[in-house]
Amino acid sequence: MWMSSIEPRGGFLAGQLLIAMPQMSDPRFSRAVIYVCAHGPEGAMGLVVNRVLDSFDFADLLEQLGIVAGDAVQAHLRVHFGGPVETGRGFVLHTADYRHESTLMVDEHVGLTATIDVLKDIVGGHGPQKNILALGYAGWGAGQLEQEITENVWLTAPASDDLLFGDDTTAAWERALKQIHTHVDPAWLAGEAGHA
Repeated sequence: MWMSSIEPRGGFLAGQLLIAMPQMSDPRFSRAVIYVCAHGPEGAMGLVVNRVLDSFDFADLLEQLGIVAGDAVQAHLRVHFGGPVETGRGFVLHTADYRHESTLMVDEHVGLTATIDVLKDIVGGHGPQKNILALGYAGWGAGQLEQEITENVWLTAPASDDLLFGDDTTAAWERALKQIHTHVDPAWLAGEAGHA
């Protein structure tokens, strides 16, 4: 089921990446890189950008939705695990060259569209230049994400086109860590905050 609208809730982490710390206990988020799409007093919403669903095919999804795809369709478009919340809902994270009336512009570079129209535009050759399709999302209630960050569950980093839309999802976690510093060895990352 596709969302008919997304409630814009800008915030200080919207447009940033969350990088799971090595000691992440939830296997759904182990070595995850999440793009924060919305963050505000009510909570936060993001998409895991480095988990591809090998068992789910874009062409199959189009068929289920009754969208006729021509030969020029991006049949290679991979479907991502966006997160464990509402896994039947689809989201397209994309570059700002595409805008629909229902698009949430996360920042000046990235938008999020969750209506079937974006898939029709992709198939018709009028879609965004770069995009990922995700099923489900990661969500946090009010104050929950902030609490997890203070508990060293997540690191934050700036997003880049390469991390969001690149083909190499297997090394995205390591590449995201390197964006924080020229070289971060995961073994250096402690599970507890330091106290002076």
